[in-house]
Amino acid sequence: MNVQFAQDYFDKNRQTILDELFELLRLPTIGTDPKRLGDCARCATWLKQFLKPLGFDVELLTPDSGRPVPVLFAERLGENTAMNVLFYGHYDVQPEDPLPEWKTPPFEPTLIDGRVYARGAQDNKGQVFGVLQGIKALIEAGKPLPTLKILLEGQEESGSEALSLLAPKIASRIQADVLMVSDTSSGPNKQPSIVAGLRGVQHFTVTLTGPEHDLHSGVHGGVSPNPAQGMAALLASLHNPDGSIAVAGFSDRVRPPSQEEHDHAIKAALSDEQYEKEVGCPPAGGADGVNMMLRGSFLPTIEINGIHTGYGGPGSKTVIPSSALAKISMRLVPDQIPAETYLAVQKHLEAHCPRGMKVTLSEACRGAPGFRLPLNSPIFHLASEVLAEMDPRGALFRWEGASIPIVATLQRISGAAPLLVGFGREEDKIHCPNESFGLDQLVQCMTWSSLMVQALAK
Repeated sequence: MNVQFAQDYFDKNRQTILDELFELLRLPTIGTDPKRLGDCARCATWLKQFLKPLGFDVELLTPDSGRPVPVLFAERLGENTAMNVLFYGHYDVQPEDPLPEWKTPPFEPTLIDGRVYARGAQDNKGQVFGVLQGIKALIEAGKPLPTLKILLEGQEESGSEALSLLAPKIASRIQADVLMVSDTSSGPNKQPSIVAGLRGVQHFTVTLTGPEHDLHSGVHGGVSPNPAQGMAALLASLHNPDGSIAVAGFSDRVRPPSQEEHDHAIKAALSDEQYEKEVGCPPAGGADGVNMMLRGSFLPTIEINGIHTGYGGPGSKTVIPSSALAKISMRLVPDQIPAETYLAVQKHLEAHCPRGMKVTLSEACRGAPGFRLPLNSPIFHLASEVLAEMDPRGALFRWEGASIPIVATLQRISGAAPLLVGFGREEDKIHCPNESFGLDQLVQCMTWSSLMVQALAK
């Protein structure tokens, strides 16, 4: 097996592969939206029909409680039954908002200059599909494989509720040696990277209420409490003037990286200039005077994801709004306990509620903790060898600031060693309008899965 195998397979089957990818991307699988349950079910069925002809036993599972978003579990016994490989991914996508900013319809995939534009093109349908195509190529070529198990869920973007409920019940079935995940990114200059840690995540909605209805700002200005103004002050209280987190107790358990982790992370980090070029603004967020790498990978965050209040249409409407709403998320690092960090933020918001108003928290996802993996893992050594075949520069080790909350749970329940290798790039604009994925990235996913699965079969 050589690195050209997947590229040759793609070139030979290009139109079929693109047709299948486009079918998958057309399904608006917004797992957080109850109106999209039918689309999620159709997507899970589509994936089942893709895998069954490849010799997989496939089952769609739903929990006894919560929203019935299907979890796909598939298994194919390999020639080397002593080695079990579990692959995890998700088929749900982020909402398409704001729709007017899309240059092409978000659920009508469009190929432009070698990039596929659609919601989910990269995160995570594109990467999942690339991995599965690499496995398909091996099977059609008759290559010896280990036992393969596949878990694909439809709620990763909103907390993995169904899979969290189901995983303990199928623990014996998902036992594995390696847990492969392709939901991460390459390093600077497109260099392949192994992600040795992720931050955890939790999120909630905070609502501030004042008068029982909107008020005339001339009649009531200076008399009635103003929830829009109060929300601005309340959110500002979460951080100190230097950008550090001001919530008492939130950062008590933060553990700094080891010297080895620090050195690897620095090697894989973007420069301030590279960051500004890719993102369009300097890396000026977070605590002032702290290295960007540390802020983005090894420190927790409290972020404001959206604020909604009052009038935002054309012209002016002079009102005092009756309420204000904000979406808040936190990224957690290892040793932080989600129950403690959530309680710390809740107490802070309640203690800083502006006078005359009421603060409430809702839609809370307590989330999962962050994790770091040992750098001397044998699976990391094997993965490094495989990635060096794909790129003579070899692989970087990175600690991403993003989260895949269910990975820590699957690691614990399956007993598998996590291996997070993905091929995303900043230009993919995941979670944003005009998300896209390059065909070269798709082939990278195919190459990675075909080479790594073959290496594990030995």
